[in-house]
Amino acid sequence: MLTLIDKAMLASRHILTVFFLGLVVALGLYALRFVTKLWEFASRLFTMAENDDLLELLHLADSALVASMVAMVAISSYDSLVSRLKEDAAAERMHWVGGLDTGDLKLKLATSIVAISSIQLLQMFLRPGGYDDRETMWALVIHGTFLAGALTLGLLERLGAGKAAAAHGDRKEVHDPASKEDRQEKE
Repeated sequence: MLTLIDKAMLASRHILTVFFLGLVVALGLYALRFVTKLWEFASRLFTMAENDDLLELLHLADSALVASMVAMVAISSYDSLVSRLKEDAAAERMHWVGGLDTGDLKLKLATSIVAISSIQLLQMFLRPGGYDDRETMWALVIHGTFLAGALTLGLLERLGAGKAAAAHGDRKEVHDPASKEDRQEKE
């Protein structure tokens, strides 16, 4: 009976495929929206005020960061939780796919969120008078919170990697890709 439960628990990870495919579909829809924003930007580029073209360009960069973050989560999570993509990824020259562990993924997500928040702040500052002091203050507080969270995650990951290396009797570099592959092969 326990073996059947164990197999059912392991097989349940395939349910996650629905969520990852949903992210891929959402990413495709977001790409369509990006193309429409790009078309609007291109059609109005030479008639916009100089500050407005920079703001629109920042919106496009923000969209690219969000899309990259969604793709990274979908691919890395599928690879680590459902099915290894290492061989297919190597054929596509996407060697990073097998190299992201959960700690690295959290750090990349946190830094992406900080970058997206930074772009939002820059957009606010480039539109003087468009936001009141309270909105600006809250945007800065939220950005500071994201930044503090990313720094804390990075510090905790570094400390955890250092303790794991010390427990094994050797001090390896925290971001050594060979050690990640070794860990994933053992899994």
